[in-house]
Amino acid sequence: MAPKKVLLLCGDYMEDYEAMVPFQALRAYGVSVDAACPGKKAGDSCRTAVHQGIGHQTYAESRGHNFALNASFDEVNINEYDGLVIPGGRAPEYLAMDEKVLDLVRKFSDAKKPIASVCHGQLILAAAGVVQNRKCTAYPAVKPVLVAAGAKWEEADTMDKCTVDGNLVTAVAYDAHPKFISLFVKALGGSVTGSNKRILFLCGDYMEDYEVMVPFQSLQALGCHVDAICPDKGAGEKCPTAIHDFEGDQTYSEKPGHEFALTASFDNVDASSYDALVIPGGRAPEYLALNDKVISLVKGFMEKAKPVASICHGQQILSAAGVLQGRKCTAYPAVKLNVVLGGATWLEPNPIDRCFTDGNLVTGAAWPGHPEFISQLMALLGIKYYVCTSRRSYT
Repeated sequence: MAPKKVLLLCGDYMEDYEAMVPFQALRAYGVSVDAACPGKKAGDSCRTAVHQGIGHQTYAESRGHNFALNASFDEVNINEYDGLVIPGGRAPEYLAMDEKVLDLVRKFSDAKKPIASVCHGQLILAAAGVVQNRKCTAYPAVKPVLVAAGAKWEEADTMDKCTVDGNLVTAVAYDAHPKFISLFVKALGGSVTGSNKRILFLCGDYMEDYEVMVPFQSLQALGCHVDAICPDKGAGEKCPTAIHDFEGDQTYSEKPGHEFALTASFDNVDASSYDALVIPGGRAPEYLALNDKVISLVKGFMEKAKPVASICHGQQILSAAGVLQGRKCTAYPAVKLNVVLGGATWLEPNPIDRCFTDGNLVTGAAWPGHPEFISQLMALLGIKYYVCTSRRSYT
């Protein structure tokens, strides 16, 4: 049976999370995802924007990652796709004026195929004329457009609100991703088993932005209980993140990322109540590897043979904890020294999205490998994604 196939409608300065989280989460579940942008072809990139509230009257914006497209817009054939995802950000403002985009959206709507749109993406739905008499939510600033287009506005009372009306799934912002992705998966005919797991994320200041949020929300969307902790911080406090990207220099560049909200207190957490541990990369592992409480936490998971998934520079912590002796392991290439000195057999990450499982340990080299990284952790946890063989119909 061929996997479900989904189109991600991209544009320059779409919101960073709102493009990458559904893109990699769906691929981790086994859904094929094509990302296309008008006027661009496979291999080109879209610039993204980091949008977040920092205490002003509206959200702030900074530069996000560069998002690599894997499909050419002019070659898109709607008959090959089972659903459509529309990220928000600033891209929808200009995409909503593109007749080719509007024609594409109308074809998905007319075919009753699932459409999932988040934040400002609903500007495109309104311009395409597909929200008339449909229940719909969005980022609050989009309300006037949706009301004028005839939508039945659902108040965006929280940033994690989602609304479903037939084949249409709409959400307020990236805070809603877990429910948003889950509802879209259901609309595709998918179901999940074995997701009653508790997973702990070991966070720190300037961890890589994607490497915390993509697996965090991907696992939440499956139905897992996921907590995030950081030494010397409590629930509700935040960690700044770093955007590490590859922009033609001899090493990765860094830009400020989103602020990531912690869900639990490091000092009060009962690590024994969790089924797995995830360690993001970035610059945080450099200093977390010096923390005795962090080392003790990691050793506890490894000694009990619970699944541990670590990516990029996260393996600096594994090496410092002395848990790599005799293991097979990959990491970001610059971390090879830590891995080898830690007693592990080095596995070359070629290509860079390659991930490996050795017993209870999953390791990856960098955020492009998230689909494999999350999928391999799912396998260790016994979480399975199923999809029905026939396309779901809507009335």
